[in-house]
Amino acid sequence: MKKNELKNILKPLIKQCIKEVLFEEGVLSGIISEVVKGTSQNQVIQAAPPPKREIREEEKKEYSKKLNETKQKMLDVIGKGSYGDVNLFEGTEPLSSAGKPGAGGSPTSPLSNFSPGDSGVDISGIFGSMSNNWKKMI
Repeated sequence: MKKNELKNILKPLIKQCIKEVLFEEGVLSGIISEVVKGTSQNQVIQAAPPPKREIREEEKKEYSKKLNETKQKMLDVIGKGSYGDVNLFEGTEPLSSAGKPGAGGSPTSPLSNFSPGDSGVDISGIFGSMSNNWKKMI
């Protein structure tokens, strides 16, 4: 018996067996019901925020030291006499965060232009000495 003849005989038999198993024994309906159960449940995955890392005093000092070394190296490369012995980096601080390429300069949040170390506005005295003024305004 040749391969093609055997294939022609077995193919319809195997096809019939698979149909019987899927439809008559309920295998197909079981598969469908499992898929429907999986899609009907509301599976919400929430990402946990990254843990906040406290910066120790030692790390701050080390960072400041490295920053000053980098500034000094840049001044040495530029040459001290190039700008009339003026320290170009005096009073500068590094950026708190870098921008995104192609963002066009638009800030990502309302406070993005302010340093994280900025103390902001002191509002502790609003309800203290000014409480009489607040009563008049209301």
